[in-house]
Amino acid sequence: MTTSAPETRAPARPLRASPDLYRAVWRWHFYAGLLVLPFLIWLAITGGLYVFKNNIDGFFHARLLTVGAAATPAHAPTQLAAAALAAHPGALIKYTPPATATRSAEALISTTDGERLAVFIDPYRGEVLGALPDGGSVAWTIRKLHSLKYFGKVARGAIEIAAGWAILLVLTGIYLWWPRGQKGGVVTVRATPAKRVFWRDLHAVTGLGVGGMLLFLAVTGMPWSVLWGNQINQWANGNNFGYPAGVRVQVPMSQLKLADGETTAWSLQQARIPESGHEGHEGHEDHDGHSGHDGHEGHSAHAGHAMADVPPQPSALSLDQAVAAFDQLGLAPGYAVQLPKGPQGVYSGSVYPADLSRQRVVHLDQYSGKPLLDMNYADYGPMGRALEWGINVHLGMEWGVFNQALLAVTCLAIVLLCVSAAVMWWKRRPAGGLGVPPSPANRKLQAGVFALLLVGGAVFPLVGASMLVMALIDYLAFARRPAQA
Repeated sequence: MTTSAPETRAPARPLRASPDLYRAVWRWHFYAGLLVLPFLIWLAITGGLYVFKNNIDGFFHARLLTVGAAATPAHAPTQLAAAALAAHPGALIKYTPPATATRSAEALISTTDGERLAVFIDPYRGEVLGALPDGGSVAWTIRKLHSLKYFGKVARGAIEIAAGWAILLVLTGIYLWWPRGQKGGVVTVRATPAKRVFWRDLHAVTGLGVGGMLLFLAVTGMPWSVLWGNQINQWANGNNFGYPAGVRVQVPMSQLKLADGETTAWSLQQARIPESGHEGHEGHEDHDGHSGHDGHEGHSAHAGHAMADVPPQPSALSLDQAVAAFDQLGLAPGYAVQLPKGPQGVYSGSVYPADLSRQRVVHLDQYSGKPLLDMNYADYGPMGRALEWGINVHLGMEWGVFNQALLAVTCLAIVLLCVSAAVMWWKRRPAGGLGVPPSPANRKLQAGVFALLLVGGAVFPLVGASMLVMALIDYLAFARRPAQA
């Protein structure tokens, strides 16, 4: 960006080769910042906090989550679930065995009052430690604030628009930062905070340092967006019962989705749940005794064809037997068990740990205990694996403490980027004016820059629509007026 400080006028000379292009890009960078900065600050603060979700919940909910290790064996899952139901009558939806020797068990209950409660039980003493509304922990509250889920789809659509404009902000910012012969304000900060050039340089240098991560966070956040994310998910995973390409699913499927009962991996949001009570499954066994499928050696088979008109077996597995089966199959600690929904329902064990290679979902026939479908991260297609990896980094789960530290520093830098932009604008704007950068004299060039931006807008429809609205406002309110310096 140009500055008003005398010592910075000399570097502006190279801009005379294409001043209109610079002005056109600057104008759209300004509009992007005008729309995005409040959202970026919100996302940076809430996102930076959520990175430490385990620490936050461990602090605020220590009484519910942690227990003292005991020499006596843990109670059976059915006993612990019965204790939870005795304290909060209703129906058991999901049971999570203790992940470690000092962790409580968790039972998700749909109470008789219609509330969904997460009830925590001491596995050694069988005592109910307390309960929280489903998704009501401090960390989950921060996550829902981060996505504006509390405020409905319109607000979540605004977050999607902000993420798209953040991408525009980074790309146009790179063009404006490009040195063009100047020595100061490229990787160093000149002057003092009293001068606008200080805030200009601080903004440029901070943007240079954090721009790549901001771009990464905006792109990897898009899969969860309310419109684009939902559409791309259905396109990527909406076929073959919602399972990724290469996964052989040849068992009868219900209309229930895995995502209906829990938070699941992005690649499995469209995955439907198999039905129990069908014998005659075909498939092959691997050397570990798990079912396998084509194209993934050593992974599970997705069971074969069902015989028609075979009634369900009369007795179903108990929760104890289902948990024992999942343990025998080797699901990573921390897995959750969804209970069967009706006579054709299945026991579903799922776990999404920080180690992506240990992500896994297994559906058991509730009568025979046989795995109907057993799938892990390696079974996702290339797009699914790439997106899951990006989401894992976005959540601070991929590289342990380093990932958390990287995101925390990034979020602090994003706040600094926004604050420096606001101060720089405030110092630059004329009294009583908005301080919109001057319009290019060449209107065709301005239209060309806008057309280029709309290419990205076509990929993200909500963002493209907002660009058209912003262009109309610019034309009606500013373009026909004298330029504001």
